Amino acid sequence: MIFLETQLCGAFIIEPEKREDERGFFARVFCQKEFQTKGLDYNWVQCNISLNKKKGTLRGLHYQIAPHEETKLIRCTMGAIFDAIIDLRPSSPTYKQWIGVELTASSRRQLYVPKGFAHGYLTLEDEAEVSYLVSQFYAPESERGIRWDDPAFSIGWPESPGYISVKDQQYSLFNR
Repeated sequence: MIFLETQLCGAFIIEPEKREDERGFFARVFCQKEFQTKGLDYNWVQCNISLNKKKGTLRGLHYQIAPHEETKLIRCTMGAIFDAIIDLRPSSPTYKQWIGVELTASSRRQLYVPKGFAHGYLTLEDEAEVSYLVSQFYAPESERGIRWDDPAFSIGWPESPGYISVKDQQYSLFNR
């Protein structure tokens, strides 16, 4: 696996290191030893998938507060998404900064999202499926969210969303 540091402290893009031959290729998408060597959390307790029927579907921006903060490992397994994360850790040198990464089924890239980050994505194709590992069990009482269009962050979404849940539309603006 190839770990590419992003400009946000602790967040990585992970690319498969392919071993190819006439049959195709083989690559690891997770290795406990490699995550441990990088000092990354790898205690996955859930694996979730999300199928999004329409291009322009926005999910997020979601996070969980302590004691249920989640580390996530995100991968697009069908179609394509624009994945956005925001560093919400007040003690971090990249506090309140965001990045956006295009994840596609064909690239097989993954995004490692540390605890203390908000996460959301916009589908770039119909029938986009996202799979992600999480380090904590879902705790509804700890769930929080930020509006996708919050001017405190001005995320550069590649297009305006066409489909957003009522819950995601009703999140408040960030106030820390």
